[in-house]
Amino acid sequence: MQHHADPLADQTIADILGDWPEGDVAMDAPQWARIDTVNRLFSQWADNASLVGWAAEGEGVDAAMSKALNHYVQTAQVLPPWADARKIERAEKLFMEHGALSCILLFCASLPECYVIPDLSSVLHTSGQLEQNAEYRIRSTAAMIFPVMMHGGLSQRGAGVAQVLKVRLIHATIRNLILHGSPQSAVAQLLAGGPGHIAPQALRTKGGRQAMFQTLYARGWNLKGDGLPCNQEELAYTLLTFGYVFLRSLRRLGIGLRTADEEAYLHAWNVVGHILGIERSLMVDTMDEGKALMARMQARGRAEPVTPDPRPALGRALMQTMENSLPWSIVKPFPELMTRYLCGRDTASDLGLTQPVPWPSALLFWGVLLVARALDVVARMVLPRFSIVRALTRILGYHFMSRVLMSQTRPLQLPTELLNQVDEVVHGWSDDPHAPRWINRIEDRLTTHGSWSPGLARQAQAAQADQAQQPT
Repeated sequence: MQHHADPLADQTIADILGDWPEGDVAMDAPQWARIDTVNRLFSQWADNASLVGWAAEGEGVDAAMSKALNHYVQTAQVLPPWADARKIERAEKLFMEHGALSCILLFCASLPECYVIPDLSSVLHTSGQLEQNAEYRIRSTAAMIFPVMMHGGLSQRGAGVAQVLKVRLIHATIRNLILHGSPQSAVAQLLAGGPGHIAPQALRTKGGRQAMFQTLYARGWNLKGDGLPCNQEELAYTLLTFGYVFLRSLRRLGIGLRTADEEAYLHAWNVVGHILGIERSLMVDTMDEGKALMARMQARGRAEPVTPDPRPALGRALMQTMENSLPWSIVKPFPELMTRYLCGRDTASDLGLTQPVPWPSALLFWGVLLVARALDVVARMVLPRFSIVRALTRILGYHFMSRVLMSQTRPLQLPTELLNQVDEVVHGWSDDPHAPRWINRIEDRLTTHGSWSPGLARQAQAAQADQAQQPT
């Protein structure tokens, strides 16, 4: 699976870009303009309904591009025959019920685990996606997750399928840029006795978005040793981080779900994986299967280290972004401490998250966590759905969302209408229906009173004021 990718999406991009020229690629090569045209067409995929009957047309769209994109959209938007609407709906409700906690688990557990595999981290390191643009990378991930997990996200009335199809083509574009053509052609040449090595090239960029494209094109790649970039194994591993790791984290916080709910959540992400081009044989249906598959993939990845190791820099960039979103100095180490707790010692070591933190912060974090978990165990004897741990993680989630995900100075990369729907969802998270009133009052003091939406707007205004005071 390291030498297998996504034939549908890869062929789509290969048909659009055509053959790359030999040697250095000029900055005015037609491939760069075609990539820009595809990115512009993405904006028309505002929701799932917009995919029905969609056709590629307009400036820069030739017959080859139109045929390739039309076939891709018509084929890739279809859900698999094994998709279960009831399980998908249950998964959506579970994500929304956990509210801001869902975001904390995604960014303190799912994303850190995502960067454990060195080959996967290497591509992100090359493109500067986390070290130089950590917040953009986080918001881009959220821009797929929110539409997928919102009510009806995978149905005709949602927008999840449209967002996933964009991500799938982005993966194919990355592969084409790094390999200077289609992955199928590269693998065929390797099997025919070719060197399996794409030599690095001198980098000439003119800045802007094209700089990342050209960096990927010029980086070089060892196909024989590293497999294809963004290959099936890496895609399946990433899927595990959004499904299995999320559920594992709930268990570690002491608020795990019933087995049927866990399997419904895994099922929903398997449907997303199908739309993303992942083979069914690489998906898991139970937590035990997820644990076993993730262990095998991580063991394989750790056995083949990359030099220099990009993971510590990526891990630090991710933690720094979350630290900057928290308002009090004593809690700024909490994202790193939470990541260590949810992901374990091995992942923390892979990402370089092993440095001591200030002892007052560590004492506060572990003291509050242990006391909260103990109180939860006792309280659940009377109130089965009560959880102080959930309240604490909701507070962290509020500050993270308000300063990174929802700030109007750095908005989610979503169509305006969909962004408004996300805002309505966040509005509904302002009170925990499973918590006593006194817990919600404490939460109000540590976040904002009443609806979270006005609070998010105030945070955005504060961020704008801070930016205005910063030197250019």
